[in-house]
Amino acid sequence: MQFAPPVSKNRIISTFPKCYNPQACLQMKEDWSAKAKLVFKDRATRQQGLDRLKMSKAVVVGDLNVGKTCLINRFCKDAFDRDYKATIGVDFEIERFELSGLPFSLQIWDTAGQEKFKCIAAAYYRGAQVIVTVFDMTDIKTLENTKQWLMEALNENEPNSCFIFLVGTKRDLLSPEECQRTERDAVKMAAEMNAEFWSVSSKTGENVQQFFFRVAALAFEDSVLKDMELGYSTAQIGDGDVLKVDKTQAAAEVKAVRKSCC
Repeated sequence: MQFAPPVSKNRIISTFPKCYNPQACLQMKEDWSAKAKLVFKDRATRQQGLDRLKMSKAVVVGDLNVGKTCLINRFCKDAFDRDYKATIGVDFEIERFELSGLPFSLQIWDTAGQEKFKCIAAAYYRGAQVIVTVFDMTDIKTLENTKQWLMEALNENEPNSCFIFLVGTKRDLLSPEECQRTERDAVKMAAEMNAEFWSVSSKTGENVQQFFFRVAALAFEDSVLKDMELGYSTAQIGDGDVLKVDKTQAAAEVKAVRKSCC
């Protein structure tokens, strides 16, 4: 049996997180689906397997210096470092949540934006449930490049298997008028990418926690519903089929790929 330590209070999600911008929201709902609610209720009643960890994978892609690492650090460590070092290959964090009383973990993979590291990063796109494409709201060229990043990540995954998000960073550096103009362009791009758009600031923390809560909730509900489609009973959902990846194992895999690639 795999036991999980208590979840931090600031990682408990009791209600379904809303979208930041209704114009770019692909999941127009304000609550869990009826099927998911049945699972939550049954599992809460039976108290079976609540110590089992179920995990989904999110990969974060985008150009160099758009703020991918700062975005992840703001959420995972509540920290902002203006003078960070560029990511070499890949890095990752694991965040644990409690959603409607059930445990869930999210792997957040931070990939390098430099061309020379693409061969390393591509190996970690596989098996993603969520693809987060990031651009710098002060540099419109990085928005144009998100399509290419998304295509490369999708090429490593099964069709229609991933939630897609388009995230604009550094909104604190724009005036309200500039932010509004950039968001209009981003909403159009999100529609072309079949993505949900979010505008955030890693420096101030604006919308960062709400964004990752949204990612976790959608990934968790999708995982539960897929288990139901596969014919698992509600008692089995979360008890097995666990993605058994801890930080030691994942770090070893990162080193192995770095040695064998590029």
